[in-house]
Amino acid sequence: MKKQAMLWTLCAVALFMFALPAAATDYVGSDQCFSCHEGKFNDWQASGHPWKLRKMEKARYSKLPLPPGYSWDDISYVIGGANKKARFIDNDGYIVTTAKDGSEAKTQYNLQDGSWSFYHKGEKKPYKCGPCHMTNYSKDGNQDGKPGMIGTWSEDGIGCEECHGAGGDHIRKPSKENIAIQSSAESCGKCHQRGGMGPEPPAKGGFIRHHEQINELKAGVHKELDCITCHDPHKRAILAKDNCAKCHADVAKTYAENIHGKQGTRCVECHMPKASKSAIKVASYTGDVRTHLFKINTDKDADMFKTIEENGKKSTFAKGFVTVEYACLSCHASRDKAWAAKKAKKFHK
Repeated sequence: MKKQAMLWTLCAVALFMFALPAAATDYVGSDQCFSCHEGKFNDWQASGHPWKLRKMEKARYSKLPLPPGYSWDDISYVIGGANKKARFIDNDGYIVTTAKDGSEAKTQYNLQDGSWSFYHKGEKKPYKCGPCHMTNYSKDGNQDGKPGMIGTWSEDGIGCEECHGAGGDHIRKPSKENIAIQSSAESCGKCHQRGGMGPEPPAKGGFIRHHEQINELKAGVHKELDCITCHDPHKRAILAKDNCAKCHADVAKTYAENIHGKQGTRCVECHMPKASKSAIKVASYTGDVRTHLFKINTDKDADMFKTIEENGKKSTFAKGFVTVEYACLSCHASRDKAWAAKKAKKFHK
């Protein structure tokens, strides 16, 4: 009788739990958003966010080359591969840092020019890029049971629910009341930063380091703006709104009459030069990511960077402006800083 009573109790509990609605914290995956938000879903697919981490089964169709000696059977995931660079994760969850036979090799593929770079050369490098390359990250456990994958998550890459919150309730009963809509710069800055959200953009090798947009924004003259002032978060960053003239109408009017304005040079070419570097540098003063500092210091002796030393360790940071070698010499490469500083005076007129 005791066994029978226990069995009935277990059945009752099971039926009760099955009848309960799913918790508000259940993650359902980005694919569930398509039927109602087709346009935004397609924009997101092309944005690069879902490419931050992809299983081999998806990534292999991107026609990416592999590090020396590797086949797709040796790869479990690909990091990136949309716009700037791709790195590869082996079947134990460690980032590939050598050739298949263990010899020295460049293992980061750079999409812009087809080159390869070293990435933590020869190290046994676990994948611990949470929470910025996946959705609903937890630092506990190992994804897929792979020892090199630090933490667990609900969806590879940056899915809809990483920014909008768990979508279970919203899928069952669509309403603006049960889905998050975040519009602050900080909501983007939780990933687009390096070392916190403070106004100290880290720099290295003559360039601002990548994924520091919130640091640059807070350090610059547009610190009060939110990212969505210029960006649709569902779309690629290069599709940002060209809306500088909305706030700078007088400057835009005079600029339109000078030689740069007449030839169609956009504001961002000078005020958002590629002073940041993700994968490669194109030239001495040209990286592959636009800065968000905006202000140009036209003093020929101005230094864009500062180095500080704390506890015997030196660190380099960008100041709150760009200098003329980055703003001007990326196009006028045959000139020097003194020439650029002279020409930059009253540039818009």
